[in-house]
Amino acid sequence: MKKRYEDGIVPQMNQDIRADFARQIRAIRQSQHLTQQVLADRVGTKKSNISRMESGRYNPSLDFMVRVAASMGKQVTITIEDE
Repeated sequence: MKKRYEDGIVPQMNQDIRADFARQIRAIRQSQHLTQQVLADRVGTKKSNISRMESGRYNPSLDFMVRVAASMGKQVTITIEDE
């Protein structure tokens, strides 16, 4: 089993980026009339991972984010900007 964060809490670093991604994914999923279970099946993961990602309780890897977006016909684009 993979080792999770020691205290079981997702790090707060980049919380706003994670939350923005979660909002976008949820909105796309709902606009396509997909349930979390259908999306999870497409991605090859558990429904609980989709739920936790959408609620910000999961720190998805870049690979996972790309798979989720691709399963809905979208792509992840990363922009680096000045702070």
